[in-house]
Amino acid sequence: MQWETVIGLEVHVQLATHSKIFSGASTAFGAEPNSQACAVDLGLPGVLPVLNEQAVAMAVQFGLAVHADIAEVSVFDRKNYFYPDLPKGYQTSQMYHPIVGPGEVEITLDDDSTKQIRIHHAHLEEDAGKSLHEDFHGMTGIDLNRAGTPLLEIVSEPDMRSAKEAAAYLKAIHSIVTYLGISDGNMAEGSMRCDVNVSVRPKGQEAFGTRAEIKNVNSFRFVEKAIAFEVERQIELIEDGGKVVQETRLFDPERDETRSMRTKEEANDYRYFPCPDLLPVVLDQAYLDHLRSQLPELPAEKRERFQQALGLSAYDASVLSASRDMAEYFEAVHRVCGDAKQAANWVQGELSGALNRENLSIANSPVTAGQLGELVQRVLDDTINGKAAKQVFQALWHGEGASADAIIEAKGLKQVTDTGAIEAMIDQVIADSPAQVAQYCDAEPEKRGKMIGYFVGQVMKASRGTANPQQVNGLLKEKLDALL
Repeated sequence: MQWETVIGLEVHVQLATHSKIFSGASTAFGAEPNSQACAVDLGLPGVLPVLNEQAVAMAVQFGLAVHADIAEVSVFDRKNYFYPDLPKGYQTSQMYHPIVGPGEVEITLDDDSTKQIRIHHAHLEEDAGKSLHEDFHGMTGIDLNRAGTPLLEIVSEPDMRSAKEAAAYLKAIHSIVTYLGISDGNMAEGSMRCDVNVSVRPKGQEAFGTRAEIKNVNSFRFVEKAIAFEVERQIELIEDGGKVVQETRLFDPERDETRSMRTKEEANDYRYFPCPDLLPVVLDQAYLDHLRSQLPELPAEKRERFQQALGLSAYDASVLSASRDMAEYFEAVHRVCGDAKQAANWVQGELSGALNRENLSIANSPVTAGQLGELVQRVLDDTINGKAAKQVFQALWHGEGASADAIIEAKGLKQVTDTGAIEAMIDQVIADSPAQVAQYCDAEPEKRGKMIGYFVGQVMKASRGTANPQQVNGLLKEKLDALL
């Protein structure tokens, strides 16, 4: 039997506010445990929440970016459950009237095709604390620093049909929230996590199969691995005569497998009811128009502009627009050198390779966009050749000079374009290579093109790599052919 995978994602995005969603406590990452949990976060008697207006604005900006309906009136509810990291005994969320309604996100697949993934809704809620199991000798510690941190939970429709599509969707969400500046999207620090709902059904069947929810997956790669394992598990289970049960599962990245945590709860298990301490959030058109006017150019728009206005390929445009930092760096390089394709090649090639080797983000690149733009400009105007350019890049990377020009001058890398000087070197190489010259003259015409490489190498060696390779090739061919 052939099977179809059905996937929906619930993405939890930590909003980049300086204080929590209902209190003034800090949201900074990495503080000592329980040093950033105030009376409101602890749920002490008599305290009242106050809604963070910036969290509302960020949620609305996301909704506008994905062409979603924005609710004129949204309501906070209490989701009641007991867990040690939730001292109030409930989580304040939005169950029935979320702030962001239906929208859609376009994803780009490996073959450059695109697909629209529908968003069911996105709602605001507070994060819970964190259970710590290490260093407590069989006990569990509770850190409430994260309690009350504002989250935007983005719930997709079950529109994805493969692990690749799910990863592409998650990357698209990551791009949007980081472009907007509403989250740093740092998955390693928990700023973005997702729950993955996976089911399988026979191909052609309309009804969905029973789904399993995989909780708190925190990397693009783990999303793909978790889905791959879960799909295989469910298919094997059904084909062996068993039934998939609706449950919550955990992904173990060390074993690349999911394992059962608990039977899946239903909404009524949480006894949702409107929060009596918070008024409904009412938004008017003027407020929405103001936030719409502040939206930056978004990834899809930037990708299209890179293709249409700058002539980049779909692949280059997609890579360079995926990250706001990458896009801005590329555009700064392009402004200096004036050649979009060469700027794209250097940013994706030499620069990205060096960043990956050093495990650095482009925001922390030792080579500035201005420096790289100047370097590319010197290749374009034939001041240096490609080999010398790589030497200059390495010198810039290691801080050996303030600019490409300074390094070119200091290292004597300026390309020799004086025809007379190049001819003198060629004449000397020909004179020193009688055996190779004889072989060239005796060779079939179609083989001489490859044999000329020896002479080019000798001339480049004599010039210490500074001779213009195109001039060397042309002059060598003229002089060698004259000997035939």
